[in-house]
Amino acid sequence: MSERLRITEIFFSIQGESTWAGCPCVFVRLTGCNLRCRWCDTEYAFHEGNQLSIGEIHERVRSYGCNLVEVTGGEPLLQKDVHQLFALLLESGLTVLLETSGERDLGRVDPRVIKIMDLKCPSSGECARNRITNLRYLSERDELKFVIADRCDFEWACEILTQYQLARRVRAVLMSPVFGTLPPAELADWILRERQPVRMQLQMHKHIWSPDKRGV
Repeated sequence: MSERLRITEIFFSIQGESTWAGCPCVFVRLTGCNLRCRWCDTEYAFHEGNQLSIGEIHERVRSYGCNLVEVTGGEPLLQKDVHQLFALLLESGLTVLLETSGERDLGRVDPRVIKIMDLKCPSSGECARNRITNLRYLSERDELKFVIADRCDFEWACEILTQYQLARRVRAVLMSPVFGTLPPAELADWILRERQPVRMQLQMHKHIWSPDKRGV
């Protein structure tokens, strides 16, 4: 394939988030993001990267001998040819995860791709950019994530959860504390006290390795 994507990094690691946490996974991190969340931990993906053909990316992914791959960013859906990468990975029999803010239209994403959509809470500074209409494209195979920095974020997420009956529509609703900002025990207490039908998660990779280490 002649189409090319700008790639920040491709690496093999332990999946640190979602219901797939703990599984060996190949990560394909695309360059570029049109959001600027205040707590972003991958700012290096805004501008770095090299052009690789979709065939080259596929070969790199297959070289690790792992059947689980996550396409992430940045925001991977900013590069239109990413859909051809999805198709090639799926045709190879791989399980494909997509980590996305959901700010881009999800309508074109192959339904076989497992979408992990990150709805932006108020503290991110990008809440107004949420494309709520994308919720229609989420199925019981997909997951929805809220990154929580404070009580305001938590209450907002609970309102969205109730308003759109999200727990009934997706495989899991995830709540994750902003690393180094909200103590995990505090978020756990809120979830338990409010009896929220969510799955709390920590960024496992930041507890295994240094929080600033790349390629893990």
